[in-house]
This record gives sequence, structure tokens and C-alpha cells, in this order.
Amino acid sequence: MVTMDMIRRMPKVELHDHLDGGLRPSTIIELARDQGLELPAGEPAELAAWFHRGANRKSLALYLEGFAVSCAVMQTAAAIERVARETIEDLASDGVVYAEIRFAPILLTGGGLNLESVVEAVLRGMEAGRTATGTEFGLILCAMRHMDPSVSVETAELAVAYRDRGVVAFDIAGDEHGHPPKRHIEAFQYIRNKNFNITIHAGEAFGPESIWQALQVCGAHRIGHGTRLVEDMSVTGTRIEKLGSLASYVRDRRIPLECCLSSNVQTGVAQNLDSHPFNAYYRNNFRVILCTDNRLMSDTCLSKEMKLAVDHFGLTLRDLEKLTVNAMKSAFIGFNDRVRIIYDVLKPGFAKLREETNPND
Repeated sequence: MVTMDMIRRMPKVELHDHLDGGLRPSTIIELARDQGLELPAGEPAELAAWFHRGANRKSLALYLEGFAVSCAVMQTAAAIERVARETIEDLASDGVVYAEIRFAPILLTGGGLNLESVVEAVLRGMEAGRTATGTEFGLILCAMRHMDPSVSVETAELAVAYRDRGVVAFDIAGDEHGHPPKRHIEAFQYIRNKNFNITIHAGEAFGPESIWQALQVCGAHRIGHGTRLVEDMSVTGTRIEKLGSLASYVRDRRIPLECCLSSNVQTGVAQNLDSHPFNAYYRNNFRVILCTDNRLMSDTCLSKEMKLAVDHFGLTLRDLEKLTVNAMKSAFIGFNDRVRIIYDVLKPGFAKLREETNPND
């Protein structure tokens, strides 16, 4: 049996975590007090419960409402730097050894900061977190689907400008309904021309067409969520009877799917955990990765997500190791660094756990 204690101690890799979706409630309260902002609750536990209730309404649009509060307290360089540092610290305390954190810089400019100042504040905080904990990171800059495509181009240019300082990829986020990624094709073409990395939120609030656009029009290397790819296949239990051309393409090309179990149930993308397509994907050799999405809103961490997968899908320690190594293979840092973390950190960590639980294995 894989216990929560074992999961917390195993080395983990996080590839889909939103900076503004993982703040500590106590930090939000302190920052709001310093900035004279009103909050829906004044105590950490009450505020956390407010975020959790807001997330559990079976709607992506409603789930996203909590970001108005978290972003409101992240409008100064000091606040942004603090949140970024605490993000790395919190991930490290959960056993994460490498994380890719994403956020939309444009959402943190309401207090007068320019885009460059925002990114630099995040990088300073994350560097401080790495120095304190040893957890390594990559930063992903997000454009927003509902904004003018010119903002997406500016964000893409910003991502490339900071590629040698810790930014590893470009993403587009927000509600998929009525906001197809192809509207922002100029930004994606810029990224592709610069030989840079792309991950796109797709197949969450919209169907396989969104995933197809992300891959074939915009050039995504990874897919954020991809939950509704299951609509392009015929599934009985965990057995796939037939794959459509898109699902076959995703599996054959080893395109990583950044799966977020708790978030998908809360937004209504999956009715419940037992019906989530993660297990069908995993058992049929898709490259799936377990991620948190928004730790605060979803009341989760990567250890919790892994324990959900163990309890609902019967994953073993070997399965979790495979998922973790696949996550590291799919990371956007350089090949040599990926190999180093796999062989110097991940494999020894899992070998130690196996030795503790089954010395003869």
C-alpha cells in the first residue's frame, strides 16, 4: 500500500501550478491589510474556506472568480516577490524537487508596475526560494484568451526576452468558451520562430477542437488538462476500444497531458474522480502527468493529487515513479538538466522508498 507519508517523502515534479492560485491565506490577509484592501473573510481558515467553496461550483468561469482576490494583493513588487518565494517554499515542503510555475504578468500591473518589473519580482522571489530549499524551477508566462491578441504578442516577446533568466515557456489561459487559441496566432508564431516552448490550456471547458487548435494551429508541445480528449475515443471502463485521429496523434507523438484531478471535478469537467479519464489515459499509454493547477482554490497539493490517484485508480509506487519520471522528461528545461534530475534525484529517491517498503524488490 502506498501511504500519504510515502508520497510526501518521494521526490516530485510539478508542471502545472498557477502562481496566483497557490497563495497562503495568511499571506493574503497580511498583504491586504498592508494595502488597505477588503477581503471576504478576515481569518486564514475562513478565507481558505471561502476560496474552496468558490471553486466547488462545477463551472470554470465561477472557479476563476477567486483570482480577482489573489491577484488584487499581488500588485506591488514586494508582494509579488514574497508570494513567489513562498510558492517555492511550499512546494519544497511537499517534496517537489522541480516545478514549473505559470502566471499572467498583465494581471499584476494594476498597481503601476510594468511587465518587466513583474517578471523580475517573480524571478527574485523564486530564486530566493530555490536558495533556501534547493527546489529548482522554471517560469511560464501566460497570455489571457479574452484579452486583445496584441497583449499576447507582448507577453510572448517578454517570455523570450527572459528565457536565459528562468522563463521556460509561453502559455495561454482563461475560459475557453468563445476564446479560441487561434485568435492569438501571431504570439504563437513568434514563440515558434524563436525556437521556444509552448503549453496551452485546452480540452478543459471546450472539446477536442480546442486541443486540435492548440496542437495543429498554435504548435503546443504540451496540453494543459486535455480532459476532453476522451471525447475523441471510445472507452469501456479503462479499455479504449477505438481512438480518433487526434487522440492517436497525441498518444503516438507522446504529447504530455497535464492532468489536474481535483480542479477538473470542481469545475465540472469531470463529474467525479471515478469518471475522470486520467486512468484510461494512463492505462493506455498516453503520457499523462499529475498536477495541482491551483493549490489554494482546490485545497490541494501534489501529494494529495497523487493520493487521490492511488485511492481511486489503484496506482502503485512504480506507477508514481513512472508518472514522475515522465513529468521530468516533459519539462521545459534543457535536456542535460532533465537527465541530471531524473538520475541524481528522482531515481535514487524512489529506490530508497522501495528499499524501505520491500527490500527484496
